[in-house]
Amino acid sequence: MSALANLTSRVHDRTARIGVIGLGYVGLAVACALAEAGFRVTGVELRADRVEKIRAGDCPIDGIEPGLPDLVKKVVASKHLDATTQYAALADVDVVLICVDTPVARDRRPRFEALRSTCWQLGPVLKEGALVIVESTVAPGTTMGLVAPQLAKHSNKELNKGFFLGHCPERVMPGRLLKNLRELSRVCGGSTPEAAHAMVALYRTIVEGELDETDCITAELTKTAENTYRDVNIAFANQLGLICEAVGADFERVRGFVNKSPGRNVLWAGAGVGGHCIPKDPWLLVHGVPGVDTGLIAAARTLNESMPLHVARLVEQALDEVNIGMHSARLLVLGYSYLEDSDDTRNSPSQSLIEHLKDWGAEVVVHDPWVPEYAVDLWKRAEGAHAAIVMVAHAEYRDLDLARLRGCLRAPVLVDGRQVVDAAAARAAGFVFRGLGRA
Repeated sequence: MSALANLTSRVHDRTARIGVIGLGYVGLAVACALAEAGFRVTGVELRADRVEKIRAGDCPIDGIEPGLPDLVKKVVASKHLDATTQYAALADVDVVLICVDTPVARDRRPRFEALRSTCWQLGPVLKEGALVIVESTVAPGTTMGLVAPQLAKHSNKELNKGFFLGHCPERVMPGRLLKNLRELSRVCGGSTPEAAHAMVALYRTIVEGELDETDCITAELTKTAENTYRDVNIAFANQLGLICEAVGADFERVRGFVNKSPGRNVLWAGAGVGGHCIPKDPWLLVHGVPGVDTGLIAAARTLNESMPLHVARLVEQALDEVNIGMHSARLLVLGYSYLEDSDDTRNSPSQSLIEHLKDWGAEVVVHDPWVPEYAVDLWKRAEGAHAAIVMVAHAEYRDLDLARLRGCLRAPVLVDGRQVVDAAAARAAGFVFRGLGRA
């Protein structure tokens, strides 16, 4: 029996040992799911405070994350999941999942330092015949062009003999980590067809959606393309929102009428695109691609990155209407995470907005019910501000007491970057109102 056939058999009877490197949003969810499925899972996480929480049975992720806190407690108590900061704990594992950050720098080039470091530390302890699966999103060609040679170098093992390799890009997002993990389809790209088959066997233990076997580069292209597709579609919605503003129409009504046409699905315009994936994956998709004009993708990225600046201009317009200069204004930003009802602040559009406002001389205060630094009393934070700016569609902001907010503010200015405030109600409450995509 081949090494991979033996591994597949051990996956079926749950005797294969699993390692997960990186216990953030992606890694923690998949580690817990595999532990619940009956595997012994060892998670490696460099942040000692996060390891301490997990080992105590506490979920280190705040925000509304259905099922995850209870699952962490359950699998830790059953001793199916353990966490550590030491790579040496992976010496006996049969499958290693890599779930580390793969950011893009300001020059729009990928930074794979964490991925390289992982290979450097994993290599010396990598078990003979182990299957290594990269879940982190990477540029096309990275799995075979970077991970494979790095692991071979640091393990002194030959690919497809001493170890096997695959790429199964994650498809989770904060607020629905377990739901997406269990229900969405996955693409399993292997260094050999047999490796892909072994990957399908593993993921079938936790995934209800379809599992497709393919090669590594096809899997890499699939993930980066799907997020780029969404980014381009968001850019169209944002462009339409700006056009509606300019000509005096209401984006929500236009969007609704367009989407009555079969096959049309205009997304919502918004104050910016955040998170770990969409702001970077278009740059991963086009990285190193020779001889192809990728201007459409770059233009979409540029437009989406400009939306916080547009919100800042709406604020400036509204302040002008009440004769307040930006340089003397105290402004309340409502929401700092990139996603509603989440604590995830990665690539937060609010951060970009705040930088613009401060550059123009404004004083900025922030409220966010899910980000510990800003989880203070909303009404106390609003006192004395000249304007409130809704940047995140948290549930708490969808039902704002507009009269109370008006009473707290020093000036009657409200700007909505997420289309969660009723414009007529805001004006009836006495606000000078501006909204993205609003007439």
